[in-house]
Amino acid sequence: MSEQIDNSKYRKSKLKELILKLHKGESQESVKQELLKSLSSIPYGEVVEVEQELIEEGLPEEEILKLCDAHSAVLHGSIDLSASRQIPPGHPVDIMIQENKELLKTTELASKLINSFQGIEENELDQKILELTGLFNNLMDVDKHYQRKEYLIFPYLEQKGVTGPPKVMWGKHDEIRELLKGSIEILKTPGISKDEVIASAEMVLTLALKGVSEMVIKEEEILFPMALDMLSDVDWWEIQKQSMEIGYCLYDPQTDWKPEGIKEESIDESQKHGDSIHLPSGSFTAEEISIILNTMPVDITFVDKNDKVKYFSQSRERIFQRNRAIINRDVRHCHPPASVHIVDKILDDFKKGKQDRAPFWINMGGRLIHIEYFALRNDKGEYIGTLEVSQDLTEYRKLEGERRILSYK
Repeated sequence: MSEQIDNSKYRKSKLKELILKLHKGESQESVKQELLKSLSSIPYGEVVEVEQELIEEGLPEEEILKLCDAHSAVLHGSIDLSASRQIPPGHPVDIMIQENKELLKTTELASKLINSFQGIEENELDQKILELTGLFNNLMDVDKHYQRKEYLIFPYLEQKGVTGPPKVMWGKHDEIRELLKGSIEILKTPGISKDEVIASAEMVLTLALKGVSEMVIKEEEILFPMALDMLSDVDWWEIQKQSMEIGYCLYDPQTDWKPEGIKEESIDESQKHGDSIHLPSGSFTAEEISIILNTMPVDITFVDKNDKVKYFSQSRERIFQRNRAIINRDVRHCHPPASVHIVDKILDDFKKGKQDRAPFWINMGGRLIHIEYFALRNDKGEYIGTLEVSQDLTEYRKLEGERRILSYK
């Protein structure tokens, strides 16, 4: 046993040393050669542990994000997957692996099409651009694949103490999303020439395809084996039940998976029709207040004084994706890494009493979305949490004059 422990310590120490060499600018090839000489294989769990340790030791997450592709390329083929669990058909990980197969098929087709542009005639250009745009539109479906990781799998890993690697992976998701969006915008440019497509391929299009395909390696060599080891069948069942709310990517699951011994939860009638909740200006049953909050034309999320998500409303037309897996999750982990510093600033100002509200508005898919954060304080002025309220203002902006006559339109 002590020999195995020593070997593990040595492997992790060596891997950390090699990743830091990448950080200092050494080439991927020289680091990979040193890796092959000193380590024949590395258990996938140790890769995650080293990444987490580097973050805890002070290497900024932004630097880990920059190194992510480099050290994944160096490690590819050297990670020991022999201890990973068998995956039953229809399991959430099985579905994601099937989606990855479709994503790789699509990236391969897109790559071949890009390479063919050098030899196409001008009269073929419009059709080829249309075909390529279609493939990139299909790849945008990866957003659902990534959201299921971010909102369903990552929260469970964080509960097990794995926080750094999910943040890094989420950052890579955002990079890939932006590259795919940029690629589609370029291909939809009116009158784009063949030379412009070829130049764009070098700067954006192939980077987007590479990002998608390299993420498949990161998932299948590290994330999935680790998650299978750390999460229970009950965890995976919760993930399975909520996956449909987000949707699937280029693949329709062919098999329904349900772990043995799991029983469907029955509705607790005592909670549904139980005692009233009494407030200074009235009272509700739990059922009534739930219906009221879900009927309001806004999205509401409550974060307690310890920065944990405690509640979100479930209105019919949600603006931002929410799943039950975020309950008791640190609110910082519910946002893309690029915006965490803004969340930290708002929470800090609210807690110190410097501010009471923080409004934002954004254009999202042609809709004007208003987002406002409110500091919640008790009668003594003590901070008890933050309320996030999001609302689609698109239709309200069109209002003119008055409406004094009843109309249900």
